[in-house]
Amino acid sequence: MVKHLHNIFTPLRNFLEDSRSAGVLLIICTVCSLAMANLPHLGAAYVDWWTRDVLGSQAATVGSFLHGHVPDSVEGWINDVLMSFFFFFVGAEIKREMLQGELASLRRSLLPILAALGGMLFPALIYTLFNHDTFYHHGWGIPMATDIAFSLGVLSLLGRRVPVQLKIFLMALAIIDDLGAVVTIALFYASGLHVEYLWLAGGLLVLLILCNVWKLKYAGVYFLLGAALWWSLFHSGVHPTIAGVVLGFTLPLSRLEQVEYILHKPVHFVILPLFALANTAVIFPHSGQDIFRSTISMGVMLGLFAGKPLGIFLASFIATRLGLAALPSHTSYRELLGAGILGGIGFTMSIFTTSLAFHSAEARAIAKLSILLGSLGSAILGYLYLYGLARQTGTRHAAPAYQAKPEEYAVSVA
Repeated sequence: MVKHLHNIFTPLRNFLEDSRSAGVLLIICTVCSLAMANLPHLGAAYVDWWTRDVLGSQAATVGSFLHGHVPDSVEGWINDVLMSFFFFFVGAEIKREMLQGELASLRRSLLPILAALGGMLFPALIYTLFNHDTFYHHGWGIPMATDIAFSLGVLSLLGRRVPVQLKIFLMALAIIDDLGAVVTIALFYASGLHVEYLWLAGGLLVLLILCNVWKLKYAGVYFLLGAALWWSLFHSGVHPTIAGVVLGFTLPLSRLEQVEYILHKPVHFVILPLFALANTAVIFPHSGQDIFRSTISMGVMLGLFAGKPLGIFLASFIATRLGLAALPSHTSYRELLGAGILGGIGFTMSIFTTSLAFHSAEARAIAKLSILLGSLGSAILGYLYLYGLARQTGTRHAAPAYQAKPEEYAVSVA
């Protein structure tokens, strides 16, 4: 019996530890949610469940008291509260790379920084070309983001056919990309700003910075201040998940690693799958032509599929040719183009931005389906391109000498 249980749980444990498992689980949840949303009789009820009011409306209930102070729907709790923990990982990953990784020096960080800027600018321009004179012009931020889990998950499927330096480059690029998405959300997707709450948020931010400067190591103090910061941002009009990024930046590195270890699996294998389920509960249009006729879908799909690789590659090519930066070791321009194609895999941040950019359910549905189609096309093309390139050149790269530090190149959802 014990041996039988061991045989069952060992594959599960291996799956949880697999660097690609987070991306695989997101794909499974996305497919399941899309299938559920489009069932003939239960689909509408499934979609409505995510947006229903969970606080209640009776005057005497606790839910009524909480109205206006916390999200009032299942989707709201996931996107505003639970995703703050995901954004904590974004801030933590950026901080670690700035202190110890690919962003630790200007020379090392310049290429992924410039590549990320190009990879954000071109998709936004392509989207704007299709939507500048429409009601949907505000969605230019949707195709700007690269999903770390999916892009590195696809790249890791190629194994030693690609150099580990290319994986590090793509991870650093995606981290900077996430930072750009966070800044974009804070600056351009805030609504109905309330100055008094912004002042309160500013004071809490100063306190968090001072705690870091004073080297205060009690993680509980940081999380209490972080919770207060979340509450003030929630009322200010700035999206409250920014509090997670701030907390990731200000928590001391020693405590950061401990907290990340505790939260790693809940975030990667509970929160992100819930996010995928809630935000891909989309009913397909009656005609597939409705998607391809929309300026939203053309801007999003072409922004991801064409704008991302074009921006990433051109920015990298110009920077290296001008001597501003150098190619990653053991990496060619052709491999860099492959990484740029995989940069067109947008999921978490793109869908998140969609929920902020559009108030129309129809516009959100079209944008989300376009994200999925553009990302799928980028994933397939990027894999086939790099696989074919490796077969053509007969390249097999050696395993890295620093395997004791897999965090430098393993998939991390940030």
